[in-house]
Amino acid sequence: MEFCPKCGTVMFPKGDCFQCSCGYQKKITEETLSKYEVSEKVAPKENVIVTGDNVKTLPTTKAICPKCQNRLAFWWLQQTRRADESETRFLRCTECGHTWREYD
Repeated sequence: MEFCPKCGTVMFPKGDCFQCSCGYQKKITEETLSKYEVSEKVAPKENVIVTGDNVKTLPTTKAICPKCQNRLAFWWLQQTRRADESETRFLRCTECGHTWREYD
């Protein structure tokens, strides 16, 4: 990762430069490429960005949906409180898409 010397945020490659949201740019050189061991360049049109709630690749578990009583739900864990507390388990109904949470 390349960090901006002006504001400290992560810079992302754009064209032949690393570009920061504050406007700072740094030219990508052969030394930079060897430093990060870039093995191949990928065209932006080949990048896949998945957004939205319709992704059906999460693991499933048996759980009763409080909205429609369906018995299958997608689940994932997310740290929503302090690091010394347990993660929150989120569940999303496979039928109606209702999302709820469970705490340990």
